[in-house]
Amino acid sequence: MLTLDGSYGEGGGQIVRAALSLAVALGRPVHITAVRARRRRPGLQPQHLTAVRALAEICDARVAGAALGSAELTFVPRALRPGAYRFDVGTAGAVALVFQALLFPLTRADGASEVILVGGTHVPWSPPFQYLSDVFLPALATMGVVAVADLRRWGWYPRGGGEVAATVVPRRPLRGFVAEDVPSGPVHGLSAVSRLPRSIAERQRHRAVERLAAAGVTADIDVQEDASALGAGTLVFLAMHGRAGFSALGRRGLPAEHVADAAADALLGFLASGAAIDDCLADQLLPFLALAEGSSSFTCPSLSSHLATVAWVVEQFLPRRVMLEPGPPARVRVR
Repeated sequence: MLTLDGSYGEGGGQIVRAALSLAVALGRPVHITAVRARRRRPGLQPQHLTAVRALAEICDARVAGAALGSAELTFVPRALRPGAYRFDVGTAGAVALVFQALLFPLTRADGASEVILVGGTHVPWSPPFQYLSDVFLPALATMGVVAVADLRRWGWYPRGGGEVAATVVPRRPLRGFVAEDVPSGPVHGLSAVSRLPRSIAERQRHRAVERLAAAGVTADIDVQEDASALGAGTLVFLAMHGRAGFSALGRRGLPAEHVADAAADALLGFLASGAAIDDCLADQLLPFLALAEGSSSFTCPSLSSHLATVAWVVEQFLPRRVMLEPGPPARVRVR
């Protein structure tokens, strides 16, 4: 059994999700100590527990320590089983993080899977659904991953209740990923509101287009008004397909223009970095790259703590070397 120190690196839930995802994919038992030791509330929290239980269900794992606040976790995977699954993250727990943890092992199952996830689809500190559909999954598709996701209902913080349905079709072997040039494709985006006046979305869109145009960047930004959500919320999402995505969420008292500014600033900062992919995509791709044929390399704006932590976890499970070279832009090589 592999033993990992959960306080290593960023010392948060990333270690738990990455380690268990690899454990299921490789059929290797793992014991994690000092779970989330670097967080204000250490130990497993509700959304981490959902990921643990979901990963356990798809491989019939034996688990010890899967309890709220637990600082120690033992996970022994058995048979990875494709099938139809439904998991409720609870309130506004981040659906995207649970989906990413499940996707990696399900791409190595011996059949297709249908997964429904209920919870927060657009919440702070987590990629919005559009990041999955427009950046993460397209990047994986270039490696041979076959997966699609559909947003059935928006789930804003704090009400949650959103729903995402995904289909994963295994395909092996995966190809390596090489991206070292600055993306030159068009910028596309979305300005959306739920249970709020459409004029807010229009103001967000106008400001984002204006800000990007001033920097010489043309963007095609759609406006969407959705009333199916349980709660109210606003979003500005800007992306370069399969390479980078940046978003900002509105909140009470925050002008629509400030929401647009936050997303535009992030995108412009990325373009100025000279990197090929964004920091979020960099750490999300690593487990897939570790099992892909041949070598992979890409540039990203920085060597984030999340990236360094996932690289360390990957090297504990597999005889692959992840080389992190400071920038700017930073360079990552997987050999």
